[in-house]
Amino acid sequence: MRFAPKPQAKKVRAPAIVRMVKTAAPVSVFVLLAGSMMPASAASLSRSVDVDGTPAQIWSEIGDFCAIRNWHPAIGSCTEDGKTPPTRTLVTKDGKATFVELQTAVSREKHLYGYTFVSSPLPVTHYKSILKVSAKGRGRSQITWSGDYSPDAGKEKDADAALSGIYESGLEAIKAKFAK
Repeated sequence: MRFAPKPQAKKVRAPAIVRMVKTAAPVSVFVLLAGSMMPASAASLSRSVDVDGTPAQIWSEIGDFCAIRNWHPAIGSCTEDGKTPPTRTLVTKDGKATFVELQTAVSREKHLYGYTFVSSPLPVTHYKSILKVSAKGRGRSQITWSGDYSPDAGKEKDADAALSGIYESGLEAIKAKFAK
């Protein structure tokens, strides 16, 4: 007995909307999951001070990544690892705190550098910062120190106060150094 061959089912292409949903579903799940990995809350802080001197003059004193040991009143030592990009280790004058920071950007022409915390005693994560010197009229400059970060839950005020204190004391020390 011979069997007749089964008729081949005709391949029907799914409607465009079905194809889009099948493709979009995994992407939507990825976007949803990626969004949940973002910091729960983000904060920004910026402090500026006007100083006597041109951006080039100011930058020659503060632009080196480890020059912070020469102008920030809380920093006792700074060592750089010599790699590209460099990582610096800062130890406070009282020896109670150590910060490890990775340089993320530098422009000698624009008089700025950026960095991020590798490790820090502060109650923050995802910290990134920029120190920049800009022209502010004849023979004057503005130094801006800004940062973005996520404060640890319940430590928002502590994080803001700590970073404000670091920025303000550093900027005031630079201002005093260049006062005429």
